[in-house]
Amino acid sequence: MRSAPPGKSGKPSRRIKLDDLATACGVSVATVSRALSGAPGVRPELVEKIQRKAQEFRYALPSTLAGQRLLILASPAAMEDYARSQFTLNVMQGIEERVRLLRAEVVTQAITSTDQERQALAEAATDPRVAGLLFLTLDDEDMLAAARRFSKPVVLVNGDDPLMRLSSVAPSNRAAAAMATDYLMRLGHRRILFLSHRGRRTIERRVEGWRDRMTAGGTALDPDLQMDLPDWLPDRAAEALRARVNQRGVDFTAVLCASDSLALGALQGLATLGLSVPDTVSVLGMDGLAQGAFFSPPLTALEIPMQHIGAAAVDLLRDLSLGAHMPARRIELACRLVERQSCGPAPRASV
Repeated sequence: MRSAPPGKSGKPSRRIKLDDLATACGVSVATVSRALSGAPGVRPELVEKIQRKAQEFRYALPSTLAGQRLLILASPAAMEDYARSQFTLNVMQGIEERVRLLRAEVVTQAITSTDQERQALAEAATDPRVAGLLFLTLDDEDMLAAARRFSKPVVLVNGDDPLMRLSSVAPSNRAAAAMATDYLMRLGHRRILFLSHRGRRTIERRVEGWRDRMTAGGTALDPDLQMDLPDWLPDRAAEALRARVNQRGVDFTAVLCASDSLALGALQGLATLGLSVPDTVSVLGMDGLAQGAFFSPPLTALEIPMQHIGAAAVDLLRDLSLGAHMPARRIELACRLVERQSCGPAPRASV
């Protein structure tokens, strides 16, 4: 006899089975089984739908993480993001929501030094409740080396391991920057200034994506179109942009920024110079934070799927915990362009 889904009281009238979930989700029983067990071959959005329905029906989710802990270590760069923007906050929300679905527990710790990291890893290695480690925005080579020696599964979140010893989940930074540059070029822009704060591997990928498109077809790249700033603060970007224009004039028609915070600074700097956005100069950010809709003008940006990055990292850690001999994987999530009012056609004289 088939089980019934929850009634109006929210409680199931009989024990829920896989075929009830399959019917509710409009998929096969085999698909439900694969989605709940973490087996490959099911689209991530369908896995999320099935898991949510299982939680709604109070179906006992199979999970190697149930009752275990995930240790989350936040690097200084992650803590800087957390203090200044919503990036780390959104990633953490994605992690925590997926962990709840898997009936596990999250333990978070900020790491400010390699010694502090080693101590945290040593304690986690001997704690049977810790299933694995998620490391947020890790770029420091010494910290990476310590993480590679950890005896349990490790997933880098918003980062990558250049040696491919550790698995990672990050935005498609290079492809996203290339997409942003393509968008500006379709609007007629050829002199596209790139603002960034160098250092992180994820940001280097954004620089590479911009360069890929700017040099397509053998076009020589003007090195003066790349501005490396000492910080992510909007004030620094505004100051640097004003100084450049006062010294060189307006020798660009668009500004592509490696973050929304730099884009805010670019908008502020251009406004104080009396340069209209987007009539004279277009500005495009990367992050897609919600506050961009309230910039003046509202910011066109590449939106990074921050919460999905967090959820995917948990899923990857769960997969790695199923088999110690699984190879490391680098997963990149696609970004999408959010069009608002800060970008427009290049001025006619520059086309």
